[in-house]
Order: sequence, then structure tokens, then C-alpha cells
Amino acid sequence: MTPPVTIVGAGLGGLTLARVLHLHGIPLEVFEAEASAMARTQGGMLDIHDDSGQLALKTAGLFEEFRDLIHEGGQASRVLDQHGKVLLDEPDDGTGGRPEVRRGALRGILLDSLPAGTIRWGKKLTSVVARGDGQHELTFADGSHARTNLLVGADGAWSKVRPLLSNATPEYAGTSFFETYLHEADSRHMAAAEAVGGGALFAHVPGKGIFAHREPDSALHAYIALNRPADWFAAIDFTDAAAATARIAAEFDGWAPALTALITDADTPPVLRMLHTLPNDHRWDRVRGVTLLGDAAHLMRPAGDGANLAMLDGAELGEAIAAHPDDIEAALAAYEAALFPRSQTAAVGAHEILELCLGERAPFGLVEFFTGMRGS
Repeated sequence: MTPPVTIVGAGLGGLTLARVLHLHGIPLEVFEAEASAMARTQGGMLDIHDDSGQLALKTAGLFEEFRDLIHEGGQASRVLDQHGKVLLDEPDDGTGGRPEVRRGALRGILLDSLPAGTIRWGKKLTSVVARGDGQHELTFADGSHARTNLLVGADGAWSKVRPLLSNATPEYAGTSFFETYLHEADSRHMAAAEAVGGGALFAHVPGKGIFAHREPDSALHAYIALNRPADWFAAIDFTDAAAATARIAAEFDGWAPALTALITDADTPPVLRMLHTLPNDHRWDRVRGVTLLGDAAHLMRPAGDGANLAMLDGAELGEAIAAHPDDIEAALAAYEAALFPRSQTAAVGAHEILELCLGERAPFGLVEFFTGMRGS
């Protein structure tokens, strides 16, 4: 008989696993550090891939609910040079396999699909130790404890569960993003809105660039990318938003004003997002009663795969547990046998995509990539 499954982390991957287990009638509990579902905003838009994230949502029985969330037109993409010249403009014709949805709304349908009380909010994991025979004891910041015979670390980049399986720790990738928002863009930031277009914008030169996306309600969400050592960013005082903004904007001196407006005219202070990665080939030997999914298992450069892979991990792990109710180790071994090569392939691909965006051939390498995708 399948033991209750303990999931640490109520992100998209952990919730997909919880939903699939619930559909199979397998008992579970989810421990989440955040105080509630509304404790913080959940980021911007996600493109949900037909060969990963959408498959996971079908397994979870939530595909129709997902379709209701799609931001029509959001798959449009354009590449500009630093002077604002359009190098590639791909409209959203509705036939692509990566429709855009809000991360928060997607998380919402997963949360709503679970029985009340499934998630234990305000449970920040501080440590976990093995107690023998596959059992693990969890200690939380509020002083409470829990024991489990089947533990899943869905707790992200800085996972507290990962050390049970692996000595790997995330390393700085050499690139950082600054996140900004422009609200009511069509009326208040018209030049930037026109530059971004209806979907995603890519404007890059070697070593730096501007990623942006149009969100519903006329919002522009931008990530300003720079290849710099960690100490360069440490020297910026982010408590002084104006000074931090000016320091970032100086790196884009001479760029088209419609592009730099995504930095200088932002309605929110710049938020630093330093990129960290695990080794592309990160894997571990089978340890009884514990496994990982999502960023805890395969933290990689951003290329649109992170959320999709986390959900696919959750769906496949749930199905594997349901298929082997009397042999959990067989279930975990089968799940990991598929997880490891898939994660490695995605991590290598993510590195290549970021290189196309910020490498020596930027932006033309990215144009060729998009053109090749269209041709295929």
C-alpha cells in the first residue's frame, strides 16, 4: 500500500504532483513556506508547451481550465536591434504550441483542484534528517516537526531536501536580470508599448539585452539582462531605486528611447534576479524514500522550460507512484530514469538559448533560431 506522500513546496511542480496523487486517491500533504496563497505575487507570463506543461495539465485533468486562461495573441515574438529596428516579427496566428498564461492564474487552478487542508501554509522547512528505513524527519521554522516515509523535494533552487541526495549546490551563471513593470502602457508608455508589440520582445547585443512581454491589462513586464560578475551587482544600492535605475540604464546608453524606457520609466523599483544553475548532468543515486522535482532537481538558465518541466516532473512522478503502489522504490527509480536524461537535454538547450540571446552573434543568432523554428 502506498504510504502518504509528503511534498515540500507548493509551486507548480509540487501542486501538479499533489493533484495527480489526489486523482488516484493517494494520501498526501504539502508543506509550503509562504503564509498563504496570496502571500506574494507569482511572477509574469508563462508559455505552456504542448510537449510538457500541457501534457502535465491533461494528466492532472485540468486542461480545459488551462485553456480558459490563455492570453490570446501572447505568442507573438519580435526581435529588435538596439536602435529599435525590427529584425523579426512573428505574429500569434493561434496555431503555435506554446500559449501564454499568467503564472498566478495557473497556480490558482491547481490550488482550487485540491481539497481544503491539503496544503499546510507557513511551514518553512529548516532541516530534514534521515531516521533509517527510508523515514525522514522534517523540522520547520515554527518549531514543529513531521515524519514521512515518502518525501518529495519540490522546494526550488535552494532546496533543503536536495542535500539528502546530492552535494551539488547552485552556482552563479554569470548573468543577472533586473525585473521591471510598466503599467497602463498603451496610454502611459506608448513608445515602449509599440516597441514590445503584442507578445514577447527580444532586443540584445553581446553581453546585454532587454527581454519584455505584454501582459493582460496593458502591462509590460521586462527583464534587463547583463553578463557581469556577482560583485558588480553587489556594488549597486537597491535601496535607492533611482540610483539603481540610473546605474542600469547607463549600460544601455545610446539605445533607442523606446527600449530604455523599459528601464527608466518603470512603475516599480528594479528587482535583481541573479541566475544560478545546477550542473547540466545533475543526478543522484537512488536514496530510499526521497526524490526531487523541478528546480530542486534541475535548476537551469531561463529558456521557457522551468515551469513546464516542473509540472511534467510532478505529473510523471504521480503516475509512477500510482502505477507501483506496493513498490515505491520501483516507482521512484522509474521516475528518475526518465527525469535525468530529459533534464540534461533541457539544461544544455537552455544554455544554448541564452548564448543566442547574449553571445557574440546576438541578436542575429536568435533571429536565425526563430526563423529555423518557423521553417520546421
